[in-house]
Amino acid sequence: MIVTDTPTLYLSIYIIAFLIGLPNAVLAFCCCIRKIRSKPLPIDIIMLNLVISDLIFLTFLPVKMKEAADNMFWNMPYILCHLNLFLFLMPLYSSSQFLTVISTERYVCVAFPVKYKNPRRITYTIIICIAIWMFILVTAAFTYRAAYGGSNNVTNYTELCYTNFTPEQLQNLLKMRLAFVAAFFCIPLIICCFCYINTIRILLKLPLIKRCRRLRAIGMALGTLLVFTICFAPYNASHIVGYITQENPKWRMYSLTFSTLNACFDAIIFYCISYEMRLAFNVCEKGFIQFYVRIKSFFKVAVIFK
Repeated sequence: MIVTDTPTLYLSIYIIAFLIGLPNAVLAFCCCIRKIRSKPLPIDIIMLNLVISDLIFLTFLPVKMKEAADNMFWNMPYILCHLNLFLFLMPLYSSSQFLTVISTERYVCVAFPVKYKNPRRITYTIIICIAIWMFILVTAAFTYRAAYGGSNNVTNYTELCYTNFTPEQLQNLLKMRLAFVAAFFCIPLIICCFCYINTIRILLKLPLIKRCRRLRAIGMALGTLLVFTICFAPYNASHIVGYITQENPKWRMYSLTFSTLNACFDAIIFYCISYEMRLAFNVCEKGFIQFYVRIKSFFKVAVIFK
């Protein structure tokens, strides 16, 4: 049963995530392409893949807005509901993987600077990123088969998307979701915590390290922690509860909706990683300040002449 005010909440969160996440993702994408063309580093390649994951997610987000505007009924071509799994859900999982790789890369850079300068590190990074995408696609394929396989009935366009499952489909999905908790949340969170704690600890012991670099490391750690606790934790908790109760929790859609804020918090990661991103933010900040001053001056003059 759909609660009347609930779709409004979903739509509001989707709009916030889209308006904040898309400009940052596009800006980060441009910065990554520019950096890779000049002098690429492993972190730039990983960041580019994280940005692509966010862009795929944000590109499909207007479809979810339409669903929320229609009171959570699916009034669009049903093929889009099938793509929902690949373009809305799986980018959430790929984000956790690339955030984990970023934390590992930062730790290796600080803890093993000599090995980090290996000339083949770019090749290794590309192979790792390709492996992650392949893993995500294979996982999505198995999930799709579990969700839609063995069903001969065609759901009409007024049904809810990715909600109506046969008992067999739901049982298979609940098992896969439980495995996702370990593969895409617990293990990545443990690795990220280990890497960032040790990275910050090492940076604090080095007297020649600039304060801004330490702050960026802390910012990346906090940004990653926000993504995992606010965006990923509730959604993965719904997987655990669903497996225990053998049904979809009623609050699962709330947790899934809040996971869309992942695209907003990733901007913190982009800002801490990329110098070009920080420079672009400073330019935008100065532009907004100048615009505000001019608007304020205009209204002062208008009041005087009035």
